[in-house]
Amino acid sequence: MLDVDTWQEILDTVRKNKLRTILTAFSVAWGILMLVVLLGSGQGLTHGVEYGFRDDATNSFWVRSGQTSQPYRGLKPGRTVQFTNEDYEDIKANLRGVDHITSRFFIRGNLTIAYKGVTSSFNVRSVHPDHQILERTIVSEGRFINPLDLREHRKVAVIGDRVKAQLFKGRPALGEYIEVNGIPFRVVGVFIDEGSEGEMETIYLPISTAQRAFNGANRVGMMMMTVGDANVDESKAIATDLRNRIAERHDFDPEDQRALSIFNAVETFQRYVNLMGGIRTFVWVIGIGTLLAGVVGVSNIMMIAVKERTKEIGIRKALGATPWSVMQLVLQEAVLVTAVAGYFGLVAGVALLEVMARGIQGSDFFRNPEVDFGVAIAATGLLVTAGAVAGFFPARRAAAVRPVEALREE
Repeated sequence: MLDVDTWQEILDTVRKNKLRTILTAFSVAWGILMLVVLLGSGQGLTHGVEYGFRDDATNSFWVRSGQTSQPYRGLKPGRTVQFTNEDYEDIKANLRGVDHITSRFFIRGNLTIAYKGVTSSFNVRSVHPDHQILERTIVSEGRFINPLDLREHRKVAVIGDRVKAQLFKGRPALGEYIEVNGIPFRVVGVFIDEGSEGEMETIYLPISTAQRAFNGANRVGMMMMTVGDANVDESKAIATDLRNRIAERHDFDPEDQRALSIFNAVETFQRYVNLMGGIRTFVWVIGIGTLLAGVVGVSNIMMIAVKERTKEIGIRKALGATPWSVMQLVLQEAVLVTAVAGYFGLVAGVALLEVMARGIQGSDFFRNPEVDFGVAIAATGLLVTAGAVAGFFPARRAAAVRPVEALREE
């Protein structure tokens, strides 16, 4: 432990060399500030990516049909691929790896939503019960669509929180009837959504009811499904199987990308995760490199200090000071300078991140830049280690000074 005399001696040395100490400390503080800001910025980018995926399951497939662009088995290109309920049932029953699946039927034309004289226009989606998982819909009142609603073609609706606010003006919505193009649907649930506000201006209907009420027959507009904990390679295999299955049912070339579009969220999300990992590695390399530049500066300054105090060190050793006590003095001074400077750099970095966070509120791509507790602990440990490394070589040189040679030093 440091005694009072040692503390006083170190502080006296610092006071005698103020400019040199300040410049050395600034290099260390700047290094740790840059490390903190870069790490926080990396976290901000990561949070932005996570925010972009907040509204949908990251293990999902989004399947849309299109038009064929190649002739196949004597059939001409330009044919429209139309999904049906039978496609949904076949995939649900036979496609290995799928755990949740839903489809959507798109109601054509402009839809008018009315409740007791209040009319408006909202997005209407007719779906299966598993759609709640695909869209990460949070039911705040009542319930979501269930299988019995589909089997019995019930005229029920689940409305977004903003739909409730606009139509019901603060009154209870559950059990009330809203009209969709003049057809009454009983409200059985209210939901909130972490996505955009537009998501909460949506109304969900049972797909079987909507197909019957709005002349949909057995047509399906698109399908979505989740693939459990499948990794990227497994998800690609499932996507290939899915493409081949639909191509066989609708007579088009499986390689025809315009006939069928499959968005693989597993692959896309992993690509972003890998990118963020690379950015974090790059940030650590740059930040530590900047910090090491400051540490080298500390080491050089301590070398100069040892050179200036050669005679003093010789006297100490002539009076019985051990090599370790001499090394300890130099090491403690180096650790003190780097620790204090690093602390101010750490505080300044955190403060700068707070300013950045307030200045970019509302951005979807860069959100909440911050340094977590674990990183702060790691940075503190890095500072102590850096101080010890910076002082080691000068301390070893000081310990190797021979008293006779030192006393001869002019």
